[in-house]
Amino acid sequence: MINQQAIAVVIPAYRVADHILDVLSSIPDTVDHVIVVDDACPQGSGRKAESVQRKGLAVVYHEQNTGVGGAVVTGYKKALELGCEIFIKMDGDGQMAPSYIGSLVDPLVRGDADYVKGNRFRDFTALKSMPQGRLFGNSALSFLVKLTSGYWDIMDPTNGYTAIHKRTLMELNLDQIAERYFFETDMLINLNIVNAVVKDISMPARYGQEASSLKVRKALYHFPPKLVRGLAKRIFLKYFIYDFNMASLYLLLGLPMFVISACIGIVEWLDSFMSGTPKSAGTIMLIALPIIISFQMLLQAVQIDIGSVPKKR
Repeated sequence: MINQQAIAVVIPAYRVADHILDVLSSIPDTVDHVIVVDDACPQGSGRKAESVQRKGLAVVYHEQNTGVGGAVVTGYKKALELGCEIFIKMDGDGQMAPSYIGSLVDPLVRGDADYVKGNRFRDFTALKSMPQGRLFGNSALSFLVKLTSGYWDIMDPTNGYTAIHKRTLMELNLDQIAERYFFETDMLINLNIVNAVVKDISMPARYGQEASSLKVRKALYHFPPKLVRGLAKRIFLKYFIYDFNMASLYLLLGLPMFVISACIGIVEWLDSFMSGTPKSAGTIMLIALPIIISFQMLLQAVQIDIGSVPKKR
């Protein structure tokens, strides 16, 4: 127990039977409870975990696979029942070093942050071990998640090694958090809505021979619409329900103006192309000017959003 606050480590377990014993044995004694959630694992990861003799170990079983998010939420709820105040999410495949638990917990104990997560992009030496495909994909996805979540000051937002304090967890509707691989991103979106302060800490990238359950094609198909819905949800709640400021005004005026002007511009260009008759300079200016003005409005809204990242006062 650190600073008299009970700590729980939640481990979603699916196809990690070859790693789960090593992971459990390496978790330090400062952790009060370890909760393994067997997410209908066909390898029986939960049964392997039960063979470990450790005080505070609990294994919870899902009858149906719910994905990493569903398993973590189950673990959070179990930890709440056990009276825990700090909740760490760690994968069971051995990629997340338990030695960094203290670094994740410290900002929560000091009150410097509400949610802490790992950042693999600061250690350039260890970063070389990350497969190039994952490195490129994570870099591109990081920017989109920054835009969607509103946490512009963090890198590696999809990193799943996280810690959250009870005071913040209780503000979230856990049953509304995405269950599968959009979980980490959806957590950030919902944390931003409640103005939670997020901090990331440097840790090396660790990759072995384990197989990833997340397929690139599947992610490319499912993530974009989820990102769009998540962004729309955050913008609507933060800038039109809970508050109304200049960013709200820029979005209210700039977005429809940009879309309408761009559509008119496309129609006029197609008409010019099909007829072979160039449009007059006046027509071009009447279309271009609203596009330029509305684009500037949207940039101003983004700038305000960047400056609105939650901070400790």
